[in-house]
Amino acid sequence: MATDFRKKEELHELTKRIVDTYHDITTINHLGHCPLPNYEVVVTAIEDLKEILYPGYRRREGLHAGNVMYHVGDLIDKLHDKLTAQIGRALRHDALATHGAVDPEMDYEAMGQAKTLQFLDQLPELRHMLALDVRAAYEGDPAVRNSDEIVFCYPGLEAITVYRLAHALYELEIPLIPRMMTEWAHSKTGIDIHPGARIGKYFFIDHGTGVVVGQTCEIGDHCKLYQGVTLGALSFPTDNDGQLIRGAKRHPTLEDHVIVYANATILGGHTVVGHHSVVGSSVWITKSVDPHTTVVLDKPKLRIRAENSDVLEPEPNYQI
Repeated sequence: MATDFRKKEELHELTKRIVDTYHDITTINHLGHCPLPNYEVVVTAIEDLKEILYPGYRRREGLHAGNVMYHVGDLIDKLHDKLTAQIGRALRHDALATHGAVDPEMDYEAMGQAKTLQFLDQLPELRHMLALDVRAAYEGDPAVRNSDEIVFCYPGLEAITVYRLAHALYELEIPLIPRMMTEWAHSKTGIDIHPGARIGKYFFIDHGTGVVVGQTCEIGDHCKLYQGVTLGALSFPTDNDGQLIRGAKRHPTLEDHVIVYANATILGGHTVVGHHSVVGSSVWITKSVDPHTTVVLDKPKLRIRAENSDVLEPEPNYQI
């Protein structure tokens, strides 16, 4: 019994020490009466949206012309309510975080509803865009047998789908939720696309793991990235007080019909890769590239030492 009493005292003391940090360190806790968007609800909204964008591939089987209208209508109705509440929360929290207080005259839920309707209205056009992305994957990968395989299996399409949804919300100036969406896709696919990036039609990411596309990237039509590609910032400019200058273009531009192979790194807001150019594997680029240019590293020289021998064998005759 004495041992149990001491344990309870120790746990109570530990709890108090933890809670004390909530008062000392306020930047990583959210306490009060202004609820944040709910992560699980946002994820379920993503799944509902994918069910609408790719009917018959996800949760509901047996869809046909006779029941698809009812199914989609039910999803749209649920999404209206979910997104209205979550966007309203995000707008209210953003006002509190930005101005230190919410506007008592502002109806944040009504604003959330208006933005939700604007977002949902874009779903038909988003389906057209995603159909072109699927076509780009089919035309760009000889390993794929049909479009069903792309929708079911390709992490690049998963990341692009969530990005295009999140970008639509980002363009409506909805805070927080677009980042929640793309970071969820990042955790599932290993592909990190900021919702603020601008990406054109027929976009394909092959394999995908480790791809990074920064906030101010601009990518044209018919572009293709392979795994490990980084489209990042060269440096972070600061003001006279040493604070980061936000909103400036920090990430590169890829014009139409650009291919970037595995593990290439392209950095800088002033860096433009001209149309119909090819950037080879493991290349590091910080300056612009003219159109119709191929950028590759010199062929590496391999040295192979046989087991228990000091003699270096000649380089094999093969191409990577």
